[in-house]
Amino acid sequence: MRSIGKTFLTGLAAVVPVVVTLYLIFWMAATAESVLGGLFRALLPNGWYWPGMGLGAALALIFLVGMLMHAWLVQRAYGWLERLLYHIPLVRSVYGSIRDVFNLFSQAHEQTLHQTVVVSLGELRLIGFVTRRDLEDLPPEMGASGHVAVYLPMSYMIGGYLVVVPPSAIQPIDMSVEEALRFTLTAGITGIRSAPDAAAPKPPGRHPGGGGEPPG
Repeated sequence: MRSIGKTFLTGLAAVVPVVVTLYLIFWMAATAESVLGGLFRALLPNGWYWPGMGLGAALALIFLVGMLMHAWLVQRAYGWLERLLYHIPLVRSVYGSIRDVFNLFSQAHEQTLHQTVVVSLGELRLIGFVTRRDLEDLPPEMGASGHVAVYLPMSYMIGGYLVVVPPSAIQPIDMSVEEALRFTLTAGITGIRSAPDAAAPKPPGRHPGGGGEPPG
């Protein structure tokens, strides 16, 4: 029975991430098609609408917004809208959290998270990312003179801690931001620098020392 349970869990671990990912993609595509497609059906003459036009329009719209964000006037307008949202009590909490998450996992996160380091707290080692090295604008009570700001992500959830530590408390490590985030967010279960097929779940086998399949 235990072998059957392990085999089932192995299959579950292989199927669930794929199903959830495909479902999210399908949900976003269906939502875009439903909203923008309905708009096309209302505006275009009969017979002019083709399925998929809503999704295509959504992709084009997102690409257009990305291009416009390079314009100075659009950046100013976007900044004004953000300041407005941050002044609304409930909205600023939701919007701020979503924006921070997307910024963290966007292609620009390499510029925000400057360096992967290990923070030493006695015998404890924490993986973090240096976010700022110039902290002169912080209150002196934080001991920010000569210190650095380090973001410590939490495992299996969106969140983390910001700590201000002296440079002697951190040590750079040979891990990219993407590798360190993947390793930390999965609580160390996912290895680093592993090929996609090596990271896939393996059939259950006996532990080292008892024969069977060696660890991945």
